Amino acid sequence: MAQENDKQEVLVERVQTGVKIEKRLLKVLKGMAEYHDISLGDLLEGIVLHAFDGKTPFGEESLARIRQLKEVYGLDLDASHSHRLRDR
Repeated sequence: MAQENDKQEVLVERVQTGVKIEKRLLKVLKGMAEYHDISLGDLLEGIVLHAFDGKTPFGEESLARIRQLKEVYGLDLDASHSHRLRDR
């Protein structure tokens, strides 16, 4: 059973950052944020916090949506490409 503290908001200090990211990947991320009706920043924070805990951030329904968005935006990259991407 979830504890009462699991539902309480946590106050944090957010900062604006300039991050370069692959264009098609950003489109898919924005699509997922829109799908979940959250900001891109909230989506990224959730993904990172799940990853830091060794957990997957997405369930089957979201993974299916990601596959659709990757097809729409022509994103053919996967985790095997993560340390091999270079700017044009």
